[in-house]
Amino acid sequence: MSGLAFNGTVASLTRRSLLGRKRTLVLALLPLALLALCIFARVLGGIDSGIERELSGRLAPDLLAAFGIAILMPLLGLIAGTGAIGPEIDEGSIVYLLAKPLNRYSIIVTKLVVAVGVVVGFGVLPVAVAGVVLTGEVGAVTVAFTVGALAAGVAYAAVFLLLAVASRNAVVLGLIYALIWESLVGGLVPGAQALSIQQWSLAVVERLLGDDASRLGVDAAVGLGTGLTLLVVVTVAATVYAGRRLQTLRLNDET
Repeated sequence: MSGLAFNGTVASLTRRSLLGRKRTLVLALLPLALLALCIFARVLGGIDSGIERELSGRLAPDLLAAFGIAILMPLLGLIAGTGAIGPEIDEGSIVYLLAKPLNRYSIIVTKLVVAVGVVVGFGVLPVAVAGVVLTGEVGAVTVAFTVGALAAGVAYAAVFLLLAVASRNAVVLGLIYALIWESLVGGLVPGAQALSIQQWSLAVVERLLGDDASRLGVDAAVGLGTGLTLLVVVTVAATVYAGRRLQTLRLNDET
């Protein structure tokens, strides 16, 4: 079990790579856009009582679901997940890490923890702040969407970390997945919604909102049990398979 321990050196290297100046700017743009939109809605609510009533009703959950969970979380998961190991593989510098007597699963788990930390800092916390801005309180809506964003963020980070290990085209494939499948198909197409991380995390949000979920327009395509099970299975499976892929990685692979 000690071989699977979190590795501080790997974490430090990964954190420096992920939080370079350019990538940090890109990471910050999305949550800033969400917060700007929420502040704008709150200002309008102070001017128009009709908008204020909407903020107390469906507008706040709609914004948090449509922007926070459907757009912000998959894109941040893509940037953090692929950025945690993709550049090292592309540049060939991963060979120096693989040459050390480190358990491959320990490397993957450590990089996943760092990626999740980045997603929490740039995604989950801004969703919480956005919820407070929109509703004016740390109430059920804010808590539910914060927990839902965390659940989605962990799963997205694991999936995109695996994609970075498995393919040299991880960013392109990830963008297609995030923008088309998760943001469009996963939110609109019946049937396909059941295979969306977005919907699995919304199941968590729906349960936390309780009886208010239907009034607020939060209706996940799957139940809580199914959603939680799929979130755990996908996260664990992606992490394990990424470790296996790293064990057999060849830098001249064109996968």
